[in-house]
Amino acid sequence: MLKSEILEKLQKKHDNLNSEDIELLFNIFIKTISNSLKNGKNIEMRGFGTISRKINREKFVRNPKTNEKLFKNKSYKLHFKIGKILHKIINKKEFSNIEDAY
Repeated sequence: MLKSEILEKLQKKHDNLNSEDIELLFNIFIKTISNSLKNGKNIEMRGFGTISRKINREKFVRNPKTNEKLFKNKSYKLHFKIGKILHKIINKKEFSNIEDAY
């Protein structure tokens, strides 16, 4: 799903807000999540899931083409653990529509 599609759905559901306000709120939401993850905090959205930051440690890696050893610095990756309600929706166990879950 694209950002524009999400904004369209939000506009249809909240017709009392104009599209600029909805886009501003969405951007604030994304920026808050990004900044929290950057600062090492986990994001937990009940029913949807948890997003956390994991560390890829420093290590020596090998270039398979040249067999040259390279040093790779520490980096981060995101880990997503799905929530119960989203898991049930995806597997069609209990809810036929996401609005039924809430």
